[in-house]
Amino acid sequence: MNSKDKYENERKSIRLIFHEHKGRYGYRRVTAEMRNRGYEINHKTVQRLMNEMGLQCKIRKVRYRSYKGEVGKIAPNIIERNFIATAPNRKWATDVTQINVGAVKLYLSPIVDMFNGEIVSYNISTSPNLEQIYDMLDKAFAKYDCLDGLILHSDQGWQYQHYGYRKRLEEHHIIQSMSREGNCLDNAVAENFFGIMKSELLYAEKFETPEAFMKALEE
Repeated sequence: MNSKDKYENERKSIRLIFHEHKGRYGYRRVTAEMRNRGYEINHKTVQRLMNEMGLQCKIRKVRYRSYKGEVGKIAPNIIERNFIATAPNRKWATDVTQINVGAVKLYLSPIVDMFNGEIVSYNISTSPNLEQIYDMLDKAFAKYDCLDGLILHSDQGWQYQHYGYRKRLEEHHIIQSMSREGNCLDNAVAENFFGIMKSELLYAEKFETPEAFMKALEE
């Protein structure tokens, strides 16, 4: 049996999912939907089959890079791609992404709970700075009396290396974890949230103003 015959049904389903979502799904989201439909298939196989069929996600990725070299202290990668949490507030992920609305650049900084994908808190700003990160943290801390032993994972962005950020985590007995340099898969939970948000909100609608986008994001 050749490869094409082996994956005949998978190819049909992949093509169907891709066109159902108007080409907005990349191989990771197609893989997730395939599993929802009962297929046992990994993302590498889906990626290869999509490439063979010429199915490329139409969404243009805009990624804000916060890494500026080592400006503070690098934390170890405690998560090590183990994104499974057995209860809320055990493992959180955070990152910053750039969002273009017309000529305006916005920066979204959320905290995502690995247990259920819930957005614990977020800040959206016209400038990626420490005040944005502190506001996001303060909103999260205000929700819970005790976060002892929580792991908060990020990339090696300069904000997360900063003494003020690390100090805030220490004060709440939160363990800091960081991705390896330049390895976005180490922070896949935050990356996946950004992909979904951009596919289903930012690129799915036409926003005339930053305020219109921010209102839709809140909703």
